[in-house]
Amino acid sequence: MKSTSIRAFGLSVLFVFAALVYAQAQPKSPKMTANGKVGDANITIEYSSPSANGREIWGGLVPYGKVWRAGANNATTFETDKDIMVGGNKLAKGKYSIYIIPSEMEWQVIFNKEVGQWGINRDGTSTRKPESDVFIVKTTPMAADMQESLSYALAGDSFTIAWEKLKASVPLK
Repeated sequence: MKSTSIRAFGLSVLFVFAALVYAQAQPKSPKMTANGKVGDANITIEYSSPSANGREIWGGLVPYGKVWRAGANNATTFETDKDIMVGGNKLAKGKYSIYIIPSEMEWQVIFNKEVGQWGINRDGTSTRKPESDVFIVKTTPMAADMQESLSYALAGDSFTIAWEKLKASVPLK
């Protein structure tokens, strides 16, 4: 009887420990992928999706007028398997990092040819190298329903980024 109680207690402790380890192993900003097509081109956007968690995002966590990696963790990437047009600019097939410089009235969406970087330096500045920019597309943010987690979506003629109470779209052809 005593041995069964000790075994049950031991299994309970083991279960609680395993649950805690599992919970800590889950990323706070999970990796996400948005897929879609533009004409015959297959598009993939890979990003890590942080949550608002009650924080002010635009002009707060993501400061206005500063380069942002367009997600969490690694810089967000945009990949196309064919040449496409993005906001009136030709984007050759390939993989690019996306950065954003938000402001209250306009966002600059930057396509950069360097990929694989973390996104920010230890001092909090961006890892973006402006000399590697392919082009910058300007877009206007719009009010939107509350979106707890950052998301990207592809819909035939644009891609949209939405988080907190704003969203912005970039035209694709």
